[in-house]
Amino acid sequence: MRPRLPTLSAHICTAVALLFCAAGTAQAQDFNARAPNALDQRPAFEGQTRAPVLDASVRLNAQVVADGLVHPWGMAQLPDGSWLVTERPGRLRRIFADGTASEPITGLPAVDARGQGGLLDVVVRDDFAQTRRVWWSYAEPRAGGNATAVATGVLSRDSSSLTGVRVIFQQNPARNSTAHFGSRLVFDRDGMLFVTTGDRYQARALAQDVGTHIGKVLRIDPEGGAAKGNPAIEGGLPEIWSWGHRNLQSAALAPDGKLWTVEHGARGGDELNQPQAGLNYGWPVIAYGLEYSGRAIGEGVTARDGMEQPVYYWDPVIAPSGMAFYQGEMFADWQGDVLVGGLAGQALVRLTLADGRVTGEARYLQGQGRIRDVAVARDGAIMVLTDARNGALIRVTPARLRSMATGVSHSSSGMETSISWTMRTITDGHAQSSSPW
Repeated sequence: MRPRLPTLSAHICTAVALLFCAAGTAQAQDFNARAPNALDQRPAFEGQTRAPVLDASVRLNAQVVADGLVHPWGMAQLPDGSWLVTERPGRLRRIFADGTASEPITGLPAVDARGQGGLLDVVVRDDFAQTRRVWWSYAEPRAGGNATAVATGVLSRDSSSLTGVRVIFQQNPARNSTAHFGSRLVFDRDGMLFVTTGDRYQARALAQDVGTHIGKVLRIDPEGGAAKGNPAIEGGLPEIWSWGHRNLQSAALAPDGKLWTVEHGARGGDELNQPQAGLNYGWPVIAYGLEYSGRAIGEGVTARDGMEQPVYYWDPVIAPSGMAFYQGEMFADWQGDVLVGGLAGQALVRLTLADGRVTGEARYLQGQGRIRDVAVARDGAIMVLTDARNGALIRVTPARLRSMATGVSHSSSGMETSISWTMRTITDGHAQSSSPW
């Protein structure tokens, strides 16, 4: 018998309280009203930051499918509608539609779960029903410290174990650090695997060193080794797709097949990019925002020849994690829009795009928790993971849609395990004195 995760009552009570306390005033607030940290910086082009605020007056149901998850980090939907969910301390579970969870799946390699490390992202391919193969990223303990790694294995029929486990990528060099591992995994249309990494915090200069995997977008063969068709970079490692990145914890393939990413800035400077093969995205030579100390980053410049500008940046930050392009039927007006999780921003961030530029921004579920990952379910619902010791997998749908778990139709007043919140825009409540990840 599958174990049931702990009660949903705490989530329901908190959400209902926030609904009644905040709904009356929050809609009038504008997250663009907060002053930037770097007051003297200017965007390189119109619309690069502080896009017009979108109407966010729609109502939705936010249903806690499962809670009791310990710092959940990544998720992947399986053909039967269940979800594989990673917990950063090193556990992988299968979450079923009724909210029950498997015991931790055995067979994973050891992880270094100190600081921001641990078990990170998880992905499957469309042929999972035939192969049952899973890929995951994690902080791997190594001589000299630790590093981001990617492994693959086959999930048993009863979902109890992984067999044939192989490590297919190891970031080099290892560092004695507990921060900035990245790491999202995204399959491209050729079946190759994008892997995002971080600058390991104290090794930021290596983001500019193409002889390392530090602060890079990588593209590998899912069986191991560099992917065919990667750019030829003088002196560069063959896995590198792009470089000059800080800490990439959001990545997704757009409907046209192009990779987009969002990376953490420091005190300001979160960046949305559409990484191009063989290009340099500047960190830490150019950056928006400031150091956590309030000082300039490097020379304090935001542009330099040979370095790419972000499509969009945030100052103050949202602290991005998780990303999806909406494709589904439930939110008909959101087709092709970008959805990004906000940790410090505690929000589901939505961006509209036109001709590769951001044209509008909205924030939903503001203040309900640190959103670590975002996905779109096959039925069009939006799934989010909240990052907490009592984290949750939450299903977001427009109001009055039928509950996945109970089959009960919920009104906009909320009932059973479905909670109706008014989508709203409010100011970012992040305390800027320390790293929010």
